[in-house]
Amino acid sequence: MAHVSDLIATDISAYLKSHEHKSLLRFITCGSVDDGKSTLIGRLLYESKMLFEDQMEALEADSKKMGTQGEQLDFALLVDGLTAEREQGITIDVAYRFFSTDVRKFIVADTPGHEQYTRNMVTGASTADVAILMIDARKGVLTQTRRHSYLVSLIGIRNVAVAINKMDLVDYSEKTFKAIVEDYMAFAKDLGFGNITFIPMSAFKGDNITAPSENTPWYHGTTLMGYLETVQIDEERLQKLSFRMPVQWVNRPNLDFRGFAGTISSGIIKAGDPIRIQPSGRTSTIARIVTSDGDLEHAVAGQSVTLTLADEVDISRGDVLSGVDAPPECADQFEATIVWMHDEPMLPGRNYLLKIGARTVNAQVTHIKYQVDVNSMEHLAATQLALNAIGVCNISIDRQVPFDPYTENRDTGGFILIDRLTNNTVGAGMLHFALRRSQNIHLQHVDVDKAARSGIKNQKACVLWFTGLSGAGKSAIANNLEKRLHAMGRHTYLLDGDNVRHGLNKDLGFTDADRVENIRRVSEVCKLMVDAGLIVITAFISPFTAERRMARSLLEEGEFFEVFVDTPLDVAEQRDPKGLYKKARKGELKHFTGINSPYEAPKNPELRLETTKLTIEGATDAVIEALRQRGILPDLN
Repeated sequence: MAHVSDLIATDISAYLKSHEHKSLLRFITCGSVDDGKSTLIGRLLYESKMLFEDQMEALEADSKKMGTQGEQLDFALLVDGLTAEREQGITIDVAYRFFSTDVRKFIVADTPGHEQYTRNMVTGASTADVAILMIDARKGVLTQTRRHSYLVSLIGIRNVAVAINKMDLVDYSEKTFKAIVEDYMAFAKDLGFGNITFIPMSAFKGDNITAPSENTPWYHGTTLMGYLETVQIDEERLQKLSFRMPVQWVNRPNLDFRGFAGTISSGIIKAGDPIRIQPSGRTSTIARIVTSDGDLEHAVAGQSVTLTLADEVDISRGDVLSGVDAPPECADQFEATIVWMHDEPMLPGRNYLLKIGARTVNAQVTHIKYQVDVNSMEHLAATQLALNAIGVCNISIDRQVPFDPYTENRDTGGFILIDRLTNNTVGAGMLHFALRRSQNIHLQHVDVDKAARSGIKNQKACVLWFTGLSGAGKSAIANNLEKRLHAMGRHTYLLDGDNVRHGLNKDLGFTDADRVENIRRVSEVCKLMVDAGLIVITAFISPFTAERRMARSLLEEGEFFEVFVDTPLDVAEQRDPKGLYKKARKGELKHFTGINSPYEAPKNPELRLETTKLTIEGATDAVIEALRQRGILPDLN
């Protein structure tokens, strides 16, 4: 009995060992809605014998419940796990599945086809080596087919299998197949794919999935499984690139050990190799390559390791370790392609968080060069990017980061944009190159600083930011406050919304994008005036929370004092000192805050003034008293 157990254990060990050394292929299925992606993956799992008995029983029961015709199994049910997906017959989430054959191991991502969930498709494609692009033979090349193909190209996938599915529903027509091939090749010729393979098939009936189908005698190419098992992935490409390892964690379990943990994104590293740390530019030498299984003599792309250095060098999370001779560039302004993934549009000038590798920085899209029409590849002018839009933009960040062009290294050239308020991922991007201005512009040191300028005026510089609806009373209160402060001998400057639009911002309108740019420019002016030692008073509607947060972020702690002039819309409309509400109600004034453009009221302002209860003098007194209490002007008399 013990002998039999030993044999079983030996067989299992041998199987696991052979399985361990198989190559791994990551691929995605993508395409338009109802092209058969989930059915295909279910079929692959079934054909590769990766289903347990209970799964088969559940599949048979679910297929009958969902009304599948005859004895056919509905393989999509293996993948579409969400109730909403089963009810609607579409994939919403990204479903990852593992299966293997005698040749390879596979991880497949079933990505959504509906345009609304393009963001999920980008997520699934970001780590894939191969894309299976599904096309319904009855429908041909659709807009979403083109969109997904363009995204696949952007993300850097060069091997594409175009699976022309549901051939059984067009009587396995060779003419239909060839027409779709010709149509797709005409579109894809400029996408830069290294290899495109076309396969006629039926995922539902199994034609050309694992074995050649008798229904397509005119087709002499590979089956889909044959393609997946033999497609050549340049596994050595990343190892041939220069060494890169973004530091994810500084490992300091005790006083005797200090290592830098991360996953090697490209290249090979050996103990004793010299390295450079970016962005600091310092150099050192690899002392040890530490893993949970012991030290290694060398490590390659894809391995997670902890590196120790021969010298005590200051390294933090987000730094990049590289070879000495070919380090990544460092810059703070870039050209990049952005895929926008949020319902709220991307507006130039708005502040976002940009995460590249393990480093997170503040970022602004400074200019949209053009938006790409995924149908025609035409470059279109754009002032904002809506959900699923793709644009080439200039980006500015608040510090230099190490990077490589995305086409050379996905890990050090790809990034995501994050909303500062909700922490939601709102965009994904690929860096092209550093803008030359980022290397040519440097901060000039000056000897007379803000403290010196404020000191000679005997005051603490700050910004008093009045925000509220049109007609709330911002300008009246701000003007009265400046008169009172001036009479007290304070050095002030009042920036009023209407006055600024006669000069600095005369080129801007009142769209959301223009409002963002209006406040961005005013915020930068405020920063300069605070640096000059002034008390700056502003009176702007400034309707968006994001821009008020941006204005605050430009200043030091305690220098930004938000005053919400809280007036109900009906009261402001009754006052209507400039007749703007009447024009807006008649439709003569578009993008008017409170009527056809939103106002996001401050939730935690430093001071709230309810103008239905306060006169202008009373409101001014409240501001001065608040300044005394907050210590912004501690010597105010």
